[in-house]
Amino acid sequence: MPLYNLNTSISYLKGVGPNRADLLKTELGIHTFNDLLHFFPNRYIDRTQFFKINQLQQNSSEIQLIGKITNIKTVKQKRGSRLVATFRDETGFMELVWFRGIKWIKDSLKINIPYVIFGKVNYFNGVFSMAHPELELLESYKKSLRTAMQPIYSSTEKLTNKGVSNRLVSKMIQHLFEELGLKFKETLSKSIIDKLGLISKSEALFNIHFPKNQSLLTKAQQRLKFEELFFIQLQLIRKKIVRKAKIKGFNFEKVGEYFNNFYKNKLPFDLTNAQKKVLKEIRKDLGSNAQMNRLLQGDVGSGKTIVALLTMLIAIDNGYQAALMAPTEILATQHYNSLVELLEGMDVTIKLLTGSVKTKDRKVIHNQLELGELNILIGTHALIEDKVKFKNLGIAIIDEQHRFGVAQRSKLWEKNILPPHILVMTATPIPRTLAMSVYGDLDISVIDELPPGRKEVKTAHRYDANRLSVFKFLKDEIAKGHQVYIVYPLINESEAMDYKDLMDGYESISREFPLPKYQISIVHGKMKPADKEFEMQRFIKGETQIMVATTVIEVGVNIPNASVMVIESAERFGLSQLHQLRGRVGRGATQSFCILMTSFKLTSDAKTRLETMVNTSDGFKIAEVDLKLRGPGNLMGTQQSGVLNLRIADIVKDALLLKTARKSAIDLLTTDPRLKAPENIFIREAYQELSKNSTIWSNIS
Repeated sequence: MPLYNLNTSISYLKGVGPNRADLLKTELGIHTFNDLLHFFPNRYIDRTQFFKINQLQQNSSEIQLIGKITNIKTVKQKRGSRLVATFRDETGFMELVWFRGIKWIKDSLKINIPYVIFGKVNYFNGVFSMAHPELELLESYKKSLRTAMQPIYSSTEKLTNKGVSNRLVSKMIQHLFEELGLKFKETLSKSIIDKLGLISKSEALFNIHFPKNQSLLTKAQQRLKFEELFFIQLQLIRKKIVRKAKIKGFNFEKVGEYFNNFYKNKLPFDLTNAQKKVLKEIRKDLGSNAQMNRLLQGDVGSGKTIVALLTMLIAIDNGYQAALMAPTEILATQHYNSLVELLEGMDVTIKLLTGSVKTKDRKVIHNQLELGELNILIGTHALIEDKVKFKNLGIAIIDEQHRFGVAQRSKLWEKNILPPHILVMTATPIPRTLAMSVYGDLDISVIDELPPGRKEVKTAHRYDANRLSVFKFLKDEIAKGHQVYIVYPLINESEAMDYKDLMDGYESISREFPLPKYQISIVHGKMKPADKEFEMQRFIKGETQIMVATTVIEVGVNIPNASVMVIESAERFGLSQLHQLRGRVGRGATQSFCILMTSFKLTSDAKTRLETMVNTSDGFKIAEVDLKLRGPGNLMGTQQSGVLNLRIADIVKDALLLKTARKSAIDLLTTDPRLKAPENIFIREAYQELSKNSTIWSNIS
């Protein structure tokens, strides 16, 4: 019977002790036996082959040999000294060299006793040598659990300097297996294991750390990846089922006068089939007695705002208020202006609440809200302040999902006794695999076609050397009566260099496009809101032909007459940002263009991003490339990355396994929603354990 269990502190493991335990905690987040057990290798070295000294080549590869140390000496250097040992086998000799830890290494070396050594071979002055080799007495090598496929664990400089080598980590894991025995609790049901041909949990854990061959290693990885993805899906889907069963929503029984009047008399264009399909899905939710929690994905310009407005009108038809929250003041104002225009002549009260609304106007808005005189409130974070109280908020629509923290979104839930229906809109399409992982508990609707009459924006990549021909092209477009955006990267508004880029750019454009023939607007984050608004208005009214800006115009500015988007230093932008910026043009019926300007110095990732932009305007394809380049954590921003703290699975590479895991979780919950069946006892226990420690609940809105 083992003395210890998986929750035992790592400091009690043989060979660890308090100092090393502190290092493992701070550097690798390993606190318990369980953490170490699930600290998986990130690669493996095949150590099936042994070399003889006379077979060595001058190619600095990593190899292993068997031989004896016959002589040790300390050699003085300019700085300090080095330890040199002569290592021999029956075919010749080589040198082993150490530059650090000389004293304790010298004391630990045994003369004329067989060792297995492993490391990188160097060749200098006719002699082969190996610096800081891994050494193990042949006798203990034969007894050790370590295998031909040697695992390599991720490490840090601090660990290496303190002597916590890869070999030591492997040794600790060996002690762990000896301490706990080789039996670990199963976490999946027999039917899932049999159906998918998986190996047991114990076999998988053993073979991930000590694989005897490539085939067992593959089986171990498959089993552990599946399990990781399966339990994430199980939590998400179960949460969705519980929410639908428990959280009652307002039942919007009718589609009435407001909706029908707008649909028949006010709709500026026919809805696309995709918009109609999404509206159907939303209407079904709103009339189901359960609270709607839906993610609406649509590419830039696909008409999400109209869908949002029609949804709000259903709420008003049923006697409820609606709120629309946007991440920036510019975007909130844009939404407000376009909705006021669309609702002109209808008896709908609509107001805007942002940080720059004056106190006396705020008081009026607060009062009208509480009395129920206000139908629609549009705003920024100002909407979720405690003093903003609705009479009966029925639906909250959140635009540009990934810019809001989860805590901010959950505040909207608290604006009513029954939580309002929630519709989250995003113009950055989320790849299917990521949506399944992060938003597995939301219902997802997709608008995947653009309104008729929209022409695809033509995208070109040009180097700084082509700038004069680009300027000529801009002059030709302006001569046709069109307008131009020129955007500079302002990665961080406090960075002097970025601000300088913008001002330098503005000066050179002013020289190239002189007054009075050309008028230029400039907008950046350091300007006062009133000045920003003044410049935006000049551009909107067509008084200026060129808008020089930072990425403040990334979302929501809708100027049909703007036909060219020039993005300076395009290599410094992420794919989703480039896609968003390109979406600012192509809003009218004329052909629009996006020009990506860069220097010749480009990383391979930057080249991939630029090629992707030139080759496709499909937001979902762009998001897939982005996911491959950046990984899920970065793509979702800080709020969501914690959800996917995956130890072994990769949602891009393991997309097929993710689908299998999701299907298995759905099948299981369909037949046994409360995990009560005797055959699912292992799953239930693992699930309860996970739910206790998991951040997934708080991390997903």
